[in-house]
Amino acid sequence: MGQLDAKLVKQYEETPIADLADAPVSALQGVSDGDAAHLKDAFNIKTVRDLGTNKYFLWAQAITRLAE
Repeated sequence: MGQLDAKLVKQYEETPIADLADAPVSALQGVSDGDAAHLKDAFNIKTVRDLGTNKYFLWAQAITRLAE
């Protein structure tokens, strides 16, 4: 996943990868504070780790890959 800093908001571009997992989802480019609030309300997702390990997102990814 090249150019990771391009996928993050400026504030998190220099953050070590180990710390990014526990950063808020709004650290990701294109995820607003409002989006983050909706993710928290709907799926209890607060961090990048929560988003990356959410079972519904993982299931959707698996289905999509199998459909290819």
